[in-house]
This record gives sequence, structure tokens and C-alpha cells, in this order.
Amino acid sequence: METVDTSGRLSVLRTLMKERKIDVYVVPSEDSHASEYIAACDARRHFISGFSGSAGTAVITLDKAALATDGRYFNQAAKQLDQNWLLLKTGLQDVPTWQEWTADESAGGKTVGVDPSLIGSSTAEKLDEKIKQSGGAGLEAVTENLVDLVWDKERPAKPSEPIVLLSEKYAGKDTKSKLEDLRKEIEKKKSKGFVVSMLDEIAWLFNLRGNDIPYNPVFFSYAIVTPDNATLYVDSSKLSDDAKTYLAKNSVMVRPYETFFDDIKSLIASMQPYGEAAAPAIKFLISTKASWALKLALGEKNAEEIRSPVGDAKAVKNETELEGMRQCHIRDGAALTEYFAWLEDQLVNKGAKLDEVEAADKLEEIRKKQKDFVGLSFDTISSTGANAAVIHYKPEPGNCSIIDPKAIYLCDSGAQYLDGTTDTTRTLHFGTPSDEEKTNYTLVLKGNIALDMAVFPKGTTGFALDGLARQFLWKEGLDYRHGTGHGVGSYLNVHEGPIGIGTRKQYAEVALAAGNVISNEPGFYKDGEYGIRIENIIMVKEVKTKHQFGDKPYLGFEHVTMTPYCRSLIDEKLLTDAEKKWLNDYNQDILYHTQDFFKDDPLTLAWLKRETAAY
Repeated sequence: METVDTSGRLSVLRTLMKERKIDVYVVPSEDSHASEYIAACDARRHFISGFSGSAGTAVITLDKAALATDGRYFNQAAKQLDQNWLLLKTGLQDVPTWQEWTADESAGGKTVGVDPSLIGSSTAEKLDEKIKQSGGAGLEAVTENLVDLVWDKERPAKPSEPIVLLSEKYAGKDTKSKLEDLRKEIEKKKSKGFVVSMLDEIAWLFNLRGNDIPYNPVFFSYAIVTPDNATLYVDSSKLSDDAKTYLAKNSVMVRPYETFFDDIKSLIASMQPYGEAAAPAIKFLISTKASWALKLALGEKNAEEIRSPVGDAKAVKNETELEGMRQCHIRDGAALTEYFAWLEDQLVNKGAKLDEVEAADKLEEIRKKQKDFVGLSFDTISSTGANAAVIHYKPEPGNCSIIDPKAIYLCDSGAQYLDGTTDTTRTLHFGTPSDEEKTNYTLVLKGNIALDMAVFPKGTTGFALDGLARQFLWKEGLDYRHGTGHGVGSYLNVHEGPIGIGTRKQYAEVALAAGNVISNEPGFYKDGEYGIRIENIIMVKEVKTKHQFGDKPYLGFEHVTMTPYCRSLIDEKLLTDAEKKWLNDYNQDILYHTQDFFKDDPLTLAWLKRETAAY
């Protein structure tokens, strides 16, 4: 993780700010579609700050610069930011949020600017209010992105990857049915239509997949769905012939991506024959994650922000998608087992010197052999010793560590398959772990098991379940600075809303539902020494209970991840009989589903049988 000298970049940016009479400039992480992971051409915050983590906001004044990020990235940001930057550790006591810092810096009538396509409309409205309360002039929409002007010719080109049709064999539901369901929601809201701006929602709605953003099978696009029409805004040259035929069959019109905002304005104008001032509001629905630019284009009185009905529908997987998740996790689990057996053999038996990137490359090579493999679902976190304490560590060639067989090794990785998306973390030790490491690993494991075994009434949120995974750490005064679970897409984004398990406010807003797919990933990190995380993918299902208080259905989880925990890190004395039974049942499940992959691989089969032996 190298530090970049940002002095020159900031100097040019400040000159541009002065020319445009902007005193404070906000640079969000996201692209125009509120994507968490972005294409290289949209990595503006990374370019201007030097910080490469996926979450964070940069704020630049004429003489200061601040970068705010959350607990997953404190260590990384501290290493990557140069002397020009103040690190705002979001969530820590007495540390201002980036919004508070921005408002404070605007005092005295200063103007704050932001590219309106990169910030949510509700975020922009709240920030404008906060700025004015602090004595600032307000938030100004600066449609010309100033960082792009600084970046200029060095900025990577916008990707133009092919877009292909995802067969209903994998999608489980056709676009016509999905559009009918969406139109029912539009009708319920007495609206003129819904504007779809999130890339994964568009990919899911039209059963298409692309590759414009690394690891995310999505493509740059917008869509407008009305009671009578559906229009997809995309570069049509990227569409395969099958995709074009499918869209036509489902009565979906295709328009150029670049015409979207002009078309929005024309559509509104056509519905306001007497001019905007005299016309009543024309209600179009937009997602709460839609950009301020989209709301401005519609006209603020014409846009109603709601939690996206497409996002809600996508999060409840159909039976085809659920079965796809089961099957791809069996293949992926076998790949991980083969990798861990190989890695142990290389480090312990052969004394090989492997760095973190070489190991990650080997894992990708093994995964590629699996049926329906498309690519990775995120950068593999292959981390040894102290690097494992960096929650979103990314090893880079020439800038990573040799794996130490006498230290903890944490591997967080995932893949995209035609039938699903995987995300698994295992923490291993190839030597003799310390008592402290075993204790803390087992506390994390107990939390992982407790969440997996949870039974709860329908209507329960991930916010309410979060403490189940942390309880054993809490009893020892320990914790971790990340969520316990995120939604997972079906051959889509590895992080998928609106559900999650954690302490974030939004996780209290949406209840878990049968068909949700979510991660279960408690951890513990000792800065400078080691990190522990255990992650399984679990699916929400209805369960039978002896009673049914309140006449509510009760829900629980089905785990689909199929690779063992690390036997040498488990302190069996800390496990209850119920936990041992769960562990034995899980291990037998793994053995049953994956052992046939290793008929001609005695080394991996022996490793698998050793790691899944009964307690």
C-alpha cells in the first residue's frame, strides 16, 4: 500500500475551485449509479486522495483536505494518505462526520460544491441544510466534474464490455414477469413510472449481464418503466444478438445511454403542456439511492424517493436462484478445500516461499476449473500475520508479504458463476497457534454458529440479530469494526441491499425474508499482529416451531458454504455440546457434498477428512 504524493493534484484542483468560486469541494466514492465498486474511470476519490478503499468521502478546501472512512479501512487509509490529508475515522467518539466537517469549513458564507451525479439527492438536501445552519452559503451542483479536469488525459477510458443474456435456466424468471410485478408497484403508488438507476437492478430486471465494473457483472445503463413502456438506456453496440432479440421479445425499447437525461427532461415537458410553473406535479418514482442530478432533471416536485421495489424483489431469490446458490457453493467450496490443502502442503511439507499474491493467483487458477465459472466476485484478500488485521487488505505484486506458516493466514475470496455468487472467508494456521489466537478464533466461531442457528419471527431485522454473532466477543470486552452480514446477489454484486446484519441504521429498516441470501462473518482483529474472520453464506428460510406466537411464521437460516473451519485454531473446551453437534453435522455435510471432487486427489481428500473429523 504505497502513499501517493497528492500535492500537485490538490494544487490544480484548488485553482479550478477558485476560478469557479467554490470554497469547499466534495468528492464521493461512488459513480453516477451509486455503485459501491466502480470502474477505473470513476475512481475520482482514489485519484485525488491516494486512498484506494471502496468506502470513503474526500473533502477539499482551499487550504485543507480530509478523508472520511469507516473502521474497515482505518489502517489502510493511515498508510495510504500523505501529509496533505486529515483522516476522519467515521464512527469513533468525538470524530466529526464528513458532513459535519464540511459544514464547519463552510462557515462565513462559503460555498460547497459537488458533482450532482455522484451524490444522493437526500444526502445533498441534508448537507445543504447543515451547511446553511453553520453559516455557509449552501451546496452548489457543479455539473463539470473538477477532479476529471485535474485527471484529464491520464483518466482511464470508459469501459465498453459486451452485454449478454442470462438464460432463464439460471435467472428463474423472465423479464416480462418482472416488469409486470414492477408495474403493480407503480400502480399502487399512483405514479407515472419508475426510473431505475442502480446497475445491478437493471441487470436483474432485464436478465442481462455485463462486465463494465471489475468483479460485478453489470453494465452502464439507466431504465425508465411506465405502465405502458420500458426503455433501456445503454450503448446498443455492446448488446449481443441474443440480448437484442430478448429485449424486443419483451417489448423493451433501447435508447443510447447518453440521451437519458435529455429524454427525462423531454418526457416531463411533454406531460406539462402549460409549462412547469403552472403544472401540477408529475409523480415519478426514484430510488432513495438515485442521484441528485436525476432528481434535478425530473424536477424536484416530480420525483418521489422510495426504497427501490426492484431492489426488494431482487433480494428475495426465486427457487432457481436458491438452488443455483447451493450448487455453486458446493463447487466453490471444493475449490477452496483444494487450495488450502495445496497451500499447507507447499508451506509445511515442501518449505516453499509463497507470497500473498502468488497464493491468491493459485486459488483463482483452481476456481477457473469449476463448472460455470465466470470470474472473481472481488479482489482476493490473501493475508498473513499482521496483514490479516487490515480488514480489507489487498495484496499487490511486489508490495505484499511472504506467507508465514507460523502465523495466522486469512483468506476472504469469492467467485461469480452463472448460477450464483460466492463469498467465503477462512482463517487458518499451518503451525502451532498461540492460546490467545485459539481462544479468539473460537469466540468468533461461536458467534458464527450462534447466528447460523438463530430462529426468529417474521419481521425481524438484521439490526436485531447482530448481537448474536458478537455476544461471545463482547463477554471478553472484544468486538470488530464491520458489519456481520451483507446481502449477496445471484450472479450479481457480492454486496447487495437492502438487507444486512449489523449496527447501521438501514439494517433496522428492512426485515429479513425467506429467500434472502446473506453473509455471516464475525471477526476479530489485533492491529499489528493478526486478524480472524469466518464467513459463510446463509439463506433465509421458513422453519417449523413448536408454537407460533402472534400467528407469525418463524424464520431461520440454511448455510450453503462448503469448506471446513480450521481445526488447529478451535479450542474444543470452549464449545458447548450443542455447538459440537452443529459443527459435526456441518462437517459431515461438507464431506458428503465435496469429497467426490477429490477421487483422484489423495492429498486434498486426506486434508478434507482430517479437517471434518468428528469432535
